[in-house]
Amino acid sequence: MTSPARTPLHVVSRGSNEPVVLLHSGGMSSRQFKRLIDALAPTHHVLAPDFLGSGDNPPWPDDEPFHFTMDVDAVARLTAPLGPVHLVGHSYGGLVALSLARQHPERVRSIALYDPVAFGVLRASADAEGLADLNRVGSDPLFTDPALGGRAAWFEAFVDYWNGPGTFRALPEATRAAFLRVGRKVFYEVRSLMDDATGAQAYRDITAPALLLTGSLSPVAARRVQALLSSALPQATAVTIEGAGHMGPITHAEEVNRVIIGAITRATSKTRRA
Repeated sequence: MTSPARTPLHVVSRGSNEPVVLLHSGGMSSRQFKRLIDALAPTHHVLAPDFLGSGDNPPWPDDEPFHFTMDVDAVARLTAPLGPVHLVGHSYGGLVALSLARQHPERVRSIALYDPVAFGVLRASADAEGLADLNRVGSDPLFTDPALGGRAAWFEAFVDYWNGPGTFRALPEATRAAFLRVGRKVFYEVRSLMDDATGAQAYRDITAPALLLTGSLSPVAARRVQALLSSALPQATAVTIEGAGHMGPITHAEEVNRVIIGAITRATSKTRRA
């Protein structure tokens, strides 16, 4: 039987010319990028995969071990035939994009990330401010309990950490149900990334233009990751979206997409001049 980790990813594919790969946040799907896909498709070949166990892919088995590197490998297989690509990632998708770019820097034309959960950079640098913020949720026994991982109480702690107390319970019932359908896999994602110890300097070989976005209302840990990566990546540009939180690519889509499209356009023009 084929391992679920080897399942080809469902991909939304539109447009032509240089490829742009959009990597969604944990618990969501490629549908979060609908507006960005519409904006980029007239000028680029846009590919928006659903991660393993997410979106229109088969559900991840509850008892099957998982590590975020499995999603990195799945995206690597998808992008290998494309030549250099522009990578865009949000949250968990940002970590996947960073990991892929670190492993295969020659495959990257540019990279644009919003709040990548590369928390290894906080651990490697013993960043007190960022680690203290992570500890707000990481110290809760509920959050690390395998028996509760991905269930309603766990998802409430997860969503409320990123977006503020009461956010999960305020979501429409259908939205909460959609999260819980992929809850176990998201728990595995989080458990594996919380053990990651990759320091910022490990990403220094990503020499492509790098846009690092965060929101002024994003959690402190996310903003510290942005600061540390900005100092390490050779061609990094840091942008803070005022008034936005962790879900800025959705709540402030117009502004976030404008900045991302601008970065991709500049990198595309640079490639064509070269």
